[in-house]
Amino acid sequence: MLLGYNTNGFAHHDLLDAVRVLGEIGYQSVAVTIDHHALPPGRPWTGQQLTDLRRLLDSFGMQSVIETGARYLLDPWHKHQPTLMSPDPEGRRRRMDFYRHALRMAQELGSRCVSVWSGQLLDRASEQEAMDRLIHGLAELVEEARACEATVGLEPEPGMFIDTTDRYEAVLRRLDAPELGLTLDIGHLICQGETPPEAYIRRWASRLVNVHLDDMRPGRHEHLMFGEGEVSLGPVLAALAEAGYHGGIHVELSAHSAQAPQTAQAVYELLRPYWEKLGKLSSYPTSNQSSLNQAR
Repeated sequence: MLLGYNTNGFAHHDLLDAVRVLGEIGYQSVAVTIDHHALPPGRPWTGQQLTDLRRLLDSFGMQSVIETGARYLLDPWHKHQPTLMSPDPEGRRRRMDFYRHALRMAQELGSRCVSVWSGQLLDRASEQEAMDRLIHGLAELVEEARACEATVGLEPEPGMFIDTTDRYEAVLRRLDAPELGLTLDIGHLICQGETPPEAYIRRWASRLVNVHLDDMRPGRHEHLMFGEGEVSLGPVLAALAEAGYHGGIHVELSAHSAQAPQTAQAVYELLRPYWEKLGKLSSYPTSNQSSLNQAR
């Protein structure tokens, strides 16, 4: 298991600065959320940023995954739109073009997976029609991923068409492809009443390709600092280790971006003992501690 952090928690930082801070703290993996300032499609400087990011990750020995959950990247008026659930084919095509870009970024970086979600159902399509729409898009995405030798992690997201692991299972009944893994957000399990999380970790161990870690309360989709919700870190991390999960466990605290370096440092200090107990964190950097402490 790799201790990681999502760059959506560094919304006010340059991407390379964010990754550099995380590497200096000691994080082993980074979830790169593609956004306006981070590997965006169609920008002339994205290729150079990609090259610089690959070198930076290599210098720290960090792994990566690609995240596609930026809020207003494709539509400045509507959050998370368009998606694979959009009623208009043109919107769904734009989302697929974005996913192709994400797959290219993952291939260039050697990222472990590209994480996606279904999106909201905004029209009155029936369950059958809506699922057909989603499966059609995911099937195309899986084919693209297979050609890139990549893996897709579908994330159940509160408020979206696929919002629970049971709904993820419904997708697998239609599209049981080995390239279609599961991105599991531990806080979402609490929010959606899928408890205890350890049971769902064990249930879906063979499909896990990416894990998000945050605290949360039942029925409230708000990513909280650890200790403010109902996630029990010890049992969750032990269950992931026992399940043989070897990928990144990425802390997702986008609402804490205003104090991103201090938050990332505090979270690392909090989680470090769990990793050491599990034998997953062999060393701890000390060269940068004075500067980090001054930043607090």
